[in-house]
Amino acid sequence: MEERLQKILSAHGIASRREAEAMLEAGRVTVNGKVVGVGTKADEERDLIAVDGKALAGPGQRIYLLLNKPRGCVCTRKDEKGRKTVLDYVPNCTERIWPVGRLDANSEGLLLLTNDGELTNALTHPSHEVEKIYTVRVEGEDIAAAVEKLGDTLTLEDGPAKAKRVRLVRDDGGRAILEVTVTEGRKHLVRNLCAAAGLDVKRLIRLSEGGLSLGDLRTGCSRELTDKEVRTLYRAAGLKQRT
Repeated sequence: MEERLQKILSAHGIASRREAEAMLEAGRVTVNGKVVGVGTKADEERDLIAVDGKALAGPGQRIYLLLNKPRGCVCTRKDEKGRKTVLDYVPNCTERIWPVGRLDANSEGLLLLTNDGELTNALTHPSHEVEKIYTVRVEGEDIAAAVEKLGDTLTLEDGPAKAKRVRLVRDDGGRAILEVTVTEGRKHLVRNLCAAAGLDVKRLIRLSEGGLSLGDLRTGCSRELTDKEVRTLYRAAGLKQRT
């Protein structure tokens, strides 16, 4: 089936659709050896598509995994410092996959991994406002005042930001557990929001993303998503699932 090249390149995780358009405008993409431009369609099953002279891999099996990321590992395919990466926790996966968004090394919890570039781009684009829910253990002098601040727009170094929802789960006087929901994927967003509200984050765990939750999956373990869960992610990302 023919599809626009922007969509094909995105689905392969090579670039976002906007970045793919720039590649096409720059003459970096060929179909059957001929340089093509924006708006060109191609059929992966029939045509030889190449970027900078390197052919795209054929349409292989799509992989969708959910990992309960442990503390200390990094969200990258390879780490120059020799730290464990999230791929070390899915050793039996033979396809090229990547993490959807990021959890910093000190954060834990739900992390999606896939080779579906279109879904990755949609889930991580701020315009789709995909919900991510975290449980956060914090310390601070005035927990109640800090929670109230978190309900407002706060000024961070990379611009104003606001949590969609904040729920006080437990308050032990100076120590508390919060449930924080955000719809952006900015680096260290939840930690920075808490810091701006006067709280020190001691532990941060992502519980849910796009309607999927960790459930009883143990730390360091992963599992394949069900077809129903993949459909849930597509709906959350505002996409029509390809067959």
